[in-house]
Amino acid sequence: MNLRRLIEQYIAFQQSLGTPFVTNAQVLRAFGRSMSKRAKIANVRTRDVNAFLGKTEPVTRTWHSKYSRLRGFFRYAVSRGFIDASPLPDVIARQPPPFVPYIYSREELRRLLDAIETEPQKNGIGAPTIRVLVLTLYGAGLRLREATNLTCGDVDLRQSLLTIRNTKFDKTRFVPIGPQLSEALSLYAKETRAVRSRSAESPFFITRTGGSVIPDTFQHNFRILCDYAGIRRTDCTEQPRIHDLRHTFAVHRLTSWYQTGADVQRLLPLLSVYLGHVHIRHTQVYLSMTPDLLREAGKRFENYAAKDHHHD
Repeated sequence: MNLRRLIEQYIAFQQSLGTPFVTNAQVLRAFGRSMSKRAKIANVRTRDVNAFLGKTEPVTRTWHSKYSRLRGFFRYAVSRGFIDASPLPDVIARQPPPFVPYIYSREELRRLLDAIETEPQKNGIGAPTIRVLVLTLYGAGLRLREATNLTCGDVDLRQSLLTIRNTKFDKTRFVPIGPQLSEALSLYAKETRAVRSRSAESPFFITRTGGSVIPDTFQHNFRILCDYAGIRRTDCTEQPRIHDLRHTFAVHRLTSWYQTGADVQRLLPLLSVYLGHVHIRHTQVYLSMTPDLLREAGKRFENYAAKDHHHD
């Protein structure tokens, strides 16, 4: 059986079960491209797998992610009788500890916004665009490409509603936004009206010349801004990322619910839908423990325990 053909068969099988299987498909197709077009599944050797996985010291989470996706494919190949045994390496290094996202404090967010006005290197992206993009990423909990892909037609300022299309899980969702973010987006739309097209398909966030914001360029700007604002982490080599704004949104929302006495267990599935997650377990990844969150959760438990003791 041709390797690439079997990969496509496996992807179609997984998708027939209702799984988007987007990232898995990308990894498996990349593995197929690493071999010749005529390569047969029966001829794949452990050295071929190792060459695709790459040998890094220490072994990274990416290595383990690719290994896991190949493992599912080769199990399928064995179960269908295309091969007798998996060519995956028998001995694998221990997986590194899970990455802990950085949760920005509100004071750090203010410093970051202040730095936008004074930091000179913008790489073609104007300060107003950078500022409103940061506010949108934090205020609506969006992924970076979800924000940069927004068109004028996707931003309904009358209804304070964003339409997020073709997301990570190949779905479209509606994201209501609060009055402060809605006002910031309205002001930005007025400021950029002179250089933007009136077409609904035009990008909402634009560069100084009216073009689309390139995510990699914005990533570069953001890293400089964090350094300029003195926002750094010392617990690991990874520095605060744009995606951590999404984590921060989730943690700050949960903390706020605890502070107001809301039913967190009932609201957590709503947060999952808002973030565009297929399963609530994906949302739980964002709920990193912070001192504020622990303190508020502790207060909730103390109140519960006090009431329970009173009933006794």
